[in-house]
Amino acid sequence: MHQPATGPESISGSKARFRRPWLGRLRSASVTLGFVVVFWAVGLVSLAFGAFGPNGILRLDVAATTHTFPEHWWTIASSALWARDPISYILETVLLLLIGIPAERRLGHRAFALAAVASQLLGLVIALGFLVVASGLLGNWTEEIGNHLFLGPSAFVIGAAMAGTASMATLWRRRIRLAGFALLFLLALYSGAFADLVRLAAAAVGTVLGPLLLGRRPRIGRLASTRHEGRVLIALLIGASAIGPVLAGLIPHAVGPLSILRFLFTNIQPVDPQSLQSLCSDPAQAKDCAVAQLQLRAGAGGIFMAILPSFLLVLMADGLRRGRRFAWAGALLIQLGLSVLAIIAIANVFLSSPAETGASEGIAAIEGSGYPNPLALALPLLLPLVLSTVLLGSRRLFQVPAPAGTYKRQASRILPTAAVLSVVYVGVGLLVAQDFTPAPGLANLLADVPDRFLPLGYVLDVPPAFFPQGADAVLLYEGVGVVFWAVAGAVIYRTFLRQAHTRLDSSTERAKALIMAGEGSSLSWMTTWPGNMYWFSPGGRSFVAYRVRTGIALTLGAPVGPESEVATAFAEFARFCRANGWTPCFYSVPQELRDHADSAGWSSAQVAQETVLPLHSLTFKGKKFQDIRTALNNAAKEGIRYEWTSFAAAHFSVQVQIEEISEEWVADRNMPEMGFTLGSLDELDDPEVRCLLAVDRHRKVHAVTSWLPIYRNGHIVGWTLDFMRRRSTGFRSSIEFLIASAALSLKDEGCEFLSLSGAPLARAEEAADVAQRRTPSRPPRSVDRLLDWLGATLEPVYGFRSLLAFKAKFQPTYEPLYMLYPDAASLPAVGTAVARAYLPTLNLGAGLALAGRIFRKPKR
Repeated sequence: MHQPATGPESISGSKARFRRPWLGRLRSASVTLGFVVVFWAVGLVSLAFGAFGPNGILRLDVAATTHTFPEHWWTIASSALWARDPISYILETVLLLLIGIPAERRLGHRAFALAAVASQLLGLVIALGFLVVASGLLGNWTEEIGNHLFLGPSAFVIGAAMAGTASMATLWRRRIRLAGFALLFLLALYSGAFADLVRLAAAAVGTVLGPLLLGRRPRIGRLASTRHEGRVLIALLIGASAIGPVLAGLIPHAVGPLSILRFLFTNIQPVDPQSLQSLCSDPAQAKDCAVAQLQLRAGAGGIFMAILPSFLLVLMADGLRRGRRFAWAGALLIQLGLSVLAIIAIANVFLSSPAETGASEGIAAIEGSGYPNPLALALPLLLPLVLSTVLLGSRRLFQVPAPAGTYKRQASRILPTAAVLSVVYVGVGLLVAQDFTPAPGLANLLADVPDRFLPLGYVLDVPPAFFPQGADAVLLYEGVGVVFWAVAGAVIYRTFLRQAHTRLDSSTERAKALIMAGEGSSLSWMTTWPGNMYWFSPGGRSFVAYRVRTGIALTLGAPVGPESEVATAFAEFARFCRANGWTPCFYSVPQELRDHADSAGWSSAQVAQETVLPLHSLTFKGKKFQDIRTALNNAAKEGIRYEWTSFAAAHFSVQVQIEEISEEWVADRNMPEMGFTLGSLDELDDPEVRCLLAVDRHRKVHAVTSWLPIYRNGHIVGWTLDFMRRRSTGFRSSIEFLIASAALSLKDEGCEFLSLSGAPLARAEEAADVAQRRTPSRPPRSVDRLLDWLGATLEPVYGFRSLLAFKAKFQPTYEPLYMLYPDAASLPAVGTAVARAYLPTLNLGAGLALAGRIFRKPKR
């Protein structure tokens, strides 16, 4: 056997191979590395002026300020070549290497250099222009930052990085931009330094410039295309509103337009000796003096209790991200409480002098912060009211309940903790009473117990009855609240981590039991999705799932139950609707029910075409299955295999990949995610729903499909395809591979058929027309004309007909699905109800965007 060489030549060769990738990386970032050399060289040369970096007169000549124009116009460029001090040089260099190198490799040398220069120059110009305009609107904020200066390359690095996101996949581009702008806005609005404004403006310039450098037009996408994205956006907004005031409270000289909210959200008091002496010299501010002394003595504990509302909001923000109903209610309750405090503070601004208002409300400090009029002072305080309105308007995004018994278990842990800590506080307080001033008695300690669980500064505006002096007393005084809220926060957070799919209301449980025991259709499991209401037959063996929109009771499929009761349930549900003043409309029902409805005088229109694969004779042999066999063979060559699982049972890394694929799929289309008969991530998280994944050797998920069970007399006889998403950079034929693999696998399990589900507003003949690029083969008639036009109009956006043409590869049988309605006069309301069911999150902005994409002139 030939032995590998191990001599000096082999070792030197391996070193050379090791060096080549690193040399390639360095060459691909020559602009960044060249600037680092210049940056440090200029800094070292400035040592001749007595400091590492510009100092004295030189700093005034090279640093950008709010007075840069017109006397020092060159500083919009020169400010990038220096930093303030040695630590700043190190930090700016790290920023350059960590962000600049990847951005340059992604953009290329020339595009990176253009993005960097434009971001630096335009970022400063835009920031200065904004300050000129804002000087009359935001009070003396511009005067507050008049002595600020900007130095360093951070602006052009951030701008170039944002430009580089234009070449990323949609999902990561949106994530990086969202996170980046959230941080930059947070700093600009709360810290408010001149440098924060410059970086924010540079990021905006880079975002617009990136697509232009890549030969594309910039476009504004939807902030949230899916329910999941909408939740993340609201959670980010609530989290930022909580972190910002804390940031402003901890930064010594925060002057941002929202920095005054630190007096509402937090009660962080100045603790330097001079400020403390000034605060405690006024008897009217005895309470704030006590708070400041507690923060000074208790340190982190005192700060924690001072920022408790922000801590709770950040905790609720994580629950909002997960769609939890409890988190929505908790965040709304906190914001409403802060709104009440804001209204009180605004009233004090307009009705009282600063001295009468008192520092406990923070108004005296606010009045002295440079705001020229009460209106400019009061407007930022309205933020809690705005956030409360946002939460109320987005309630439908947060409908995920906790598992059964969660809140009982939560209360059984939190309430005893509060009781034990109360007893400890009173008992130990009596033992160390000599460490308080004055020494409290039993009655004093009992009366003080509720205040120990409240944030500092949110108790009654009266001086404290006693005050801790010794270390033990301070630890007890603040430790009770810190321990309680740490325990409560951990308990609440754990409830957010628990899977919520096990919680169903009694109607849904009853419907699910009837589906499993009776004769379900391919749509039956969709009736268990959130958003449906249920009507049960008097005998309790059948039900109808429906939702009411614009006076229309829109069903999801036909009545579920024994076949012999379908006609009776149809008539009884129609009577139930009329008794409630609704117009019934049965949506996506089979031919048999349509024939019965026709005989009863109802009208109908075909709204979808279901594709069904009988499994008993399926082999995927012959020329007509050539594409399917090619997908199976190519998957085997690339080491891609299929894997059955459920979303809840999948490993966390797999769940994250599924979420990424779904978000990317929706974001690429930049349109609202549809619902009703089309499932999303929320419907995927069901233990009865099976997921089929296309996974490679490295556990990378290339595509995912979900399958809904079809029951007959307690047994699963088939599965319905629902969720179907593919990674844009993954195996191209992964969906064909998954559907074919599912058919062969489920055939071996003894299933009778698969439903590839229906394509809304599409028929087999229109799908063939789309596939073969020919004109429609038959003229539409009556209401079908409207539906055909709507299907053709929506085709460029949602591709329903293309989807049906894709499913034709599997040579399915076609079964039409109909919409049944009693009166043609109700068609406008029926159309509105169907649109709202499919697009529940469609608002005016999204509607205009949809119309723009529909009627956009196609490129030739």
